[in-house]
Amino acid sequence: MPSKKKVEEMFDSIAKDYDSLNHVLSLSIDKIWRRKALKKIVDAGENPRVLDVACGTGDFSIAIAKAIGKGSVIGIDISNEMLEVMRQKVLKNKLESVISAQAGDGEDLIFPDGSFDRVVNAFGIRNFENRDKGLREALRVLKPGGRLVILELSRPENKVIRWLYDLYFLRILPIIGGKVSGDKAAYAYLPASVKAFPGKKEFMEQMRQAGFTNVTHKAFTFGICRMYCGGKNNLE
Repeated sequence: MPSKKKVEEMFDSIAKDYDSLNHVLSLSIDKIWRRKALKKIVDAGENPRVLDVACGTGDFSIAIAKAIGKGSVIGIDISNEMLEVMRQKVLKNKLESVISAQAGDGEDLIFPDGSFDRVVNAFGIRNFENRDKGLREALRVLKPGGRLVILELSRPENKVIRWLYDLYFLRILPIIGGKVSGDKAAYAYLPASVKAFPGKKEFMEQMRQAGFTNVTHKAFTFGICRMYCGGKNNLE
């Protein structure tokens, strides 16, 4: 796993092409995964406060803001270039009164204890240098009764689907992404980081060890994407 600084530099370098490449290379299925995850976020009650950790260019923050109505969303990311793209999209969608985008480290959150009804992380947890610390920080800033919702890519368990997945992610995607973005290393890192991420049982146990309760998992699209949810005990 590259250092936090290397990850920041990598995402800075591909920020301008990230959205177009991301949707093309995922065949826009990532939009469907986010819509499914929204169901675990919008049930937070009236005027929820949501923290989007590793928000990238803000697709999930914008989707959440549109779904929750009068609540608020704070998106944080270590990549300033990604945040700049996000801010432009927020203005375009006229959501600046609902969404704020700021530089921030998911492993060292600046927010007080119990600040948010929901903490979300879409396709960013695998990039953390210290995943345990990031999970503990997410728990800390959640209100009692709050929930963490994570979306992350994974390798399918079915052998045939996994073979096709590996063919695409390990061979085809790095070539296309590298040529379009000019950063071959970034699009070689993507499949490598997915492959290195723990399996569902291991990661669910990691969430429990961090203090989350009622940890659940759901696979989307043959297991290419997985959603993990964990709650914060009401007594905390």
